[in-house]
Amino acid sequence: MLPTEKPSFGPLDDVKVIFSAVEIAAPTAAGLMAEWGADVTWMENIWSGDSMRDTKWVKEMERRNMRSISIHPFSDEGKEALLGLVKDADIFIESSKGPVWARKGITDEVLWEVNPDLVIVHVSGFGQDGDPERVNSAAYDLTVAAYAGIIAQNGTQEQPMNIAPYSVDYFNSLMVVSSSLAALHKARATGQGESIDLAMYETMMRIGSYYLMDYMNEGIVWPRPGNRHQNLCAIGEWECKDGYIGLCVYGVPQNKYLLETIGLGELWGTEDYPEDTSALWLNGPKADLIQQKLTEYLKTQYKKDVERDFTAHKIAAQVVNEFEEVVKEEHMYQRGVFTEWENEDGQKIKGIGVFPKFKNNPGRQWRPMPKLGEDTRYLLERAGFSEEKINEFKESGKLKFAE
Repeated sequence: MLPTEKPSFGPLDDVKVIFSAVEIAAPTAAGLMAEWGADVTWMENIWSGDSMRDTKWVKEMERRNMRSISIHPFSDEGKEALLGLVKDADIFIESSKGPVWARKGITDEVLWEVNPDLVIVHVSGFGQDGDPERVNSAAYDLTVAAYAGIIAQNGTQEQPMNIAPYSVDYFNSLMVVSSSLAALHKARATGQGESIDLAMYETMMRIGSYYLMDYMNEGIVWPRPGNRHQNLCAIGEWECKDGYIGLCVYGVPQNKYLLETIGLGELWGTEDYPEDTSALWLNGPKADLIQQKLTEYLKTQYKKDVERDFTAHKIAAQVVNEFEEVVKEEHMYQRGVFTEWENEDGQKIKGIGVFPKFKNNPGRQWRPMPKLGEDTRYLLERAGFSEEKINEFKESGKLKFAE
């Protein structure tokens, strides 16, 4: 059996979170808070549980530090159990297509009746209100990115492309964390709860506004950049003799050194490229030549040599690490990026540590991923339900208890 009493640690040690969601966006948000010390309850359905359980490895990291209760929340028994669980919670997160919970009778007001200062986060693809057809549409990482114009900004002129891995989900995880903690700050000050309508596409609209603003105000549509930048030279990914390097060349001394290195030093200090040139724009008079010469130069160089040389001249340059190189990076080991733990079956798991680093109240891992419904009994007991009531829940079949 796994330990059930959470040790005291982290900046969120006094925060209790309950979430009902699958896959990445909302669960990862709860997982981050669990790594920072929050007491997190993972509410899973009674049939197959969270679809993340179908993955082989990532589930072990995404669901560590949590307790699992298996419950059908829209049944009478499930609703009763849920209200008992949230009465002393700080944050409740649910993820579904639009206002499913409200339609099933579990409204914000119902939750606030038992916990007036509860922070409620509704995570959905398209929000709790608006065009009914859109609101009630299924939403995944890719389809949200397509709707918000993110895919249209990536890829090549011939083919738009999604941003991987599951970037929309993970961006929204951070938005769930930040918005729920902001609301909790206010709720604790006022005693009044909050309900957050977090539409995943709106997070991406905010993140993807950089070039959208150009279109909305001037009608400019920057081309999909492929492995380059939309409007600047010498920014992107280039091929070297033995792999690829990512470059972000920007700044006066950086531009001067770049032109000298690729054999175009005579351009510096001219009318086209004055000595205070901080940006090499793609619409510049010699942009094509600069891109061509840089491409030719890098194909004659080893990637690590370029990285050392450019870095020494204050140019942001980084070898594009493959997985094999990532897991050998000494800097990462010195900072404790990688860690190991045992899952419930005693199998050794390799994964990523707890971040960011809190100096005075560090996060930690205290528990591996639990089995489906492993903590149902413990959580009901903690919520104050009697043994008789717990047995009624079990016999109803609307809550699942791990054997």
